[in-house]
Amino acid sequence: QVQLVESGGGLVQAGGSLRLSCTASPSTFNMETINWYRQAPGKQRELVAAVTSGGSTSNADSVKGRFTISRDNAKNRVYLQMNSLKPEDTAVYYCNTRYDEWTGSGYRNLYDYWGQGTQVTVSS
Repeated sequence: QVQLVESGGGLVQAGGSLRLSCTASPSTFNMETINWYRQAPGKQRELVAAVTSGGSTSNADSVKGRFTISRDNAKNRVYLQMNSLKPEDTAVYYCNTRYDEWTGSGYRNLYDYWGQGTQVTVSS
């Protein structure tokens, strides 16, 4: 059974920084693309950032220039460095990895794992 465990959330003042970590176990599990999502109360879950197995990254427009995603394959870990935090960044942040295999006629999901989430609260 694959598990994703997030850590690093907490309470911070606006303008501050936090670094979230996501660790996959067992260590033999090779993570493909890793996504960070967040969900604020009363809102839909949104994709914040992603990093591929090759290290290519992408960020949502709302966090560009403030958040940086990175990965350490040796530790099977992904990080989300969050700077210049704003109250609207307050949410539960989730780590996710999924893999869809091309079958020739469509995609078939092979796995879709989620962490338990870590709370980030930014005070004004």
